[in-house]
Amino acid sequence: MSVDLQTVKRVAHLARIAVSEEDAERMNGELNAILGFVEQLNEVDVSGVEPMTSVTPMDMKKRSDVVTDGGKAADIVVNAPATEENFFLVPKVVE
Repeated sequence: MSVDLQTVKRVAHLARIAVSEEDAERMNGELNAILGFVEQLNEVDVSGVEPMTSVTPMDMKKRSDVVTDGGKAADIVVNAPATEENFFLVPKVVE
């Protein structure tokens, strides 16, 4: 796949980027080089390769999925102007 000058200008317009004629020609070459590299990557057979999270094998660090109150309710409301039983009190806004 290759990109022509008209496509570069259209993409720049859609992205709301002001591109001069000189810059558009330069970007045309750069985008074609990037697309060429992506085509090379697509030629590699990765059918037997497992996805990795790191270059060294390791298990993901996980925590148990337990619902808690955080144990900090009193610390959170300590600076509030008005509280009741670790809840913020706010003025009534609906009559």
